[in-house]
Parts: sequence; structure tokens; C-alpha cells
Amino acid sequence: MHLDVQDLRNFYYRSALGRAAQKSMRNRLLEFWPEAKGQTVVGFGFAAPLLRPYLKDARRVITLMPGPQGVMPWPAGMPNTSVLTEETLWPIETGHVDKLVLLHGLETSERPSDLLEECWRVLGPGGRALFIVPNRAGLWARRDRTPFGYGRPYSPGQLETQLRKHQFLPERHMGALFQFPSQQRVWMKSAGLFEKIGRHMPTMMAGGAFMVEATKLVYPPKGKVERRTARRAIEVLEGMAEPTAKPV
Repeated sequence: MHLDVQDLRNFYYRSALGRAAQKSMRNRLLEFWPEAKGQTVVGFGFAAPLLRPYLKDARRVITLMPGPQGVMPWPAGMPNTSVLTEETLWPIETGHVDKLVLLHGLETSERPSDLLEECWRVLGPGGRALFIVPNRAGLWARRDRTPFGYGRPYSPGQLETQLRKHQFLPERHMGALFQFPSQQRVWMKSAGLFEKIGRHMPTMMAGGAFMVEATKLVYPPKGKVERRTARRAIEVLEGMAEPTAKPV
């Protein structure tokens, strides 16, 4: 079940822990994709807090928010990019997205397979998708005071297996949210240190969330392909004897 957009907004924009989480994931996202000049960037779920760096140079930025969650205008003080949409029926043409980010979209979906099919449909040739989900083994997934404590947490292997089943090829992965999911001053002061240390940890020891970058696979036809030799076309008048001159 999707979280309410008001709760998500309050966490990411009105709490110190949420702003720290936003910064952690955004910095990691920029390590994957430093820029998106001239490209179409789409976020689904509540990916808006991470997409601001692309507003300047991207050809288009669209923030899709599922109906059960609700929608809010974004970004503040600029033309709105938010769209309220059906979870598995996006108002985007097939193959037109260059970069796709899912945050609080996959783990809370009641139809994850259909959602992944829609992700595959809109992604263009050479496009890349970034799936951000709660880490099943992390502390954030065990506390329901943050959005990462809801829905279906994943392990890196579980997410990659699900992506492969839906014709995605996982390319890179990394962790995020290494600080403790607490707003107590002692933990907030040490957040920077934990994030710095966490960057050097393997993904299997990821923090509260991990990110998997994947590309779209287009499979060849299944089964045995028969190759038949094409029949040679018969030329006009072929087979007729050439005219011979009659003696005079």
C-alpha cells in the first residue's frame, strides 16, 4: 500500500532526518548520473526530492505520483511537473524515457510485476532505470517512523532477480542511508561520518536503502528460427529461346 503524499512531504521537507535522507540519496544518484542534458527524466512514486539537479539541463522532467498515494505540486516556485497517474498505466509514450527513478514506488506497489512492465515499456533504447528500495537487512526497514519502514523491503539479490524476470539487466548497485534512523541530536551530528564510512562498504552491507541501476533488455525471438532460402524470382520471358536469323 502506498504511503500518503502528505506524510512523504512532511518527512522529506519538514524533518531533519528526512532532509538528511534526501541529501544522502541525491548524492548517490549523482554518482550514477551526474547530468541529464537534453534528456527526458521521469520519477515514479515520490522521487521528486532527488530530481531537482536535473531541472536545469534536462529536456523534460516528469514526476509521476500514483493515485493511492496522491499528488503534490513540484517544484515549488517553478512550473509544475507532477502528474497523478494510474500505477501501471502511465501517460507517457512507449520508449521515450532516458532516465527513470523509482523511490517509494516498487516496495509499496500491490502489483509490482505490472509496474515493472510499465517501466520497461516507457524506457527508451539506451535508457537507464534506477530502483531505490528499503534494505531488508537495514535498520531503516525496521522502524515505521520513516517511509522505509513500510512496504516490502528487498535484499540486493531479490531485487536483481525480479528485475531480470522483467527483462532488465542490472548494471551497477550501491547503498545509501548509512546514518541511524533517529532524530536524536547525537545521531544527527554523526550522520556525516556514518555516510562517509558507508560509501566504502560493500553493497551486501548497505545502509537503510540500496540502489540498482538497470538497462532494458530486448530479447530475440524464442525457439528455433528456421531459415529458408528464398526462391529466385522468375524473370519476364525467361526460358524462351533467343531469336535466330533466318537465311535469305
